[in-house]
Amino acid sequence: MNLTLKIWRQKSPEDKGKMVAYKVTDISEHMSFLEMLDVLNEQLVEASEDPIAFDHDCREGICGMCSLYINGEAHGPDRGITTCQLHMRMFNDGDTIYIEPWRAKAFPVIKDLIVDRTSLDRIQQAGGFISVNTSGNTQDANAIPISKHAADEAMDAATCIGCGACVATCKNSSAMLFVGAKISQYALLPQGQIEATDRVLNMVRQMDLEGFGNCTNTGACEIECPKGISLVNIARMNREFLKASLKG
Repeated sequence: MNLTLKIWRQKSPEDKGKMVAYKVTDISEHMSFLEMLDVLNEQLVEASEDPIAFDHDCREGICGMCSLYINGEAHGPDRGITTCQLHMRMFNDGDTIYIEPWRAKAFPVIKDLIVDRTSLDRIQQAGGFISVNTSGNTQDANAIPISKHAADEAMDAATCIGCGACVATCKNSSAMLFVGAKISQYALLPQGQIEATDRVLNMVRQMDLEGFGNCTNTGACEIECPKGISLVNIARMNREFLKASLKG
């Protein structure tokens, strides 16, 4: 498989950046997308050129670090996967593939395809935790009754890996699917009730401070999410926010 890659190159956050074209040949359809980029980087290093900077870690669809915008789609043309799980069989010989970083004000480019997503960490730090009694009189978590339905919904919300695909694919760069998932995983469980009011108010406030946009219910975030996080979590976050605001 021979391909033309048009890749965003940006030396630093201050650099203007531009698309640069590269040719790769003899790419196997069984390669992952990141393995294909590895081949390109080997060619660039051998030619004494600066390799493409891109994020990756587990390469198993767990960490979400490999996030790329490929041909106008977060994580590429497949569904329910991260970029590292995307295989070259999704493309055709002779294709031109456009590869860009996430585009959002709250995700400034660090270099090439790597963006700074610590804004999501700061949202999590604002309220994504629960109180734990360490006085020596702690309650066994397994002794707290939780309905199967609530446990399943909380677990579904907790599968969010914070990759930011929802932000990248949203026309408003909204992080509400991410924030909704993080709030939901606590709102559905008794352990999360102590900080419930402060949690949603603080996390939504931090989300706004980071410069994310608002949700307009287009649903693109749910479609592009590699873990299939449901829009139901945004609705739950809005209910929790309204309830907390009335309390305040």
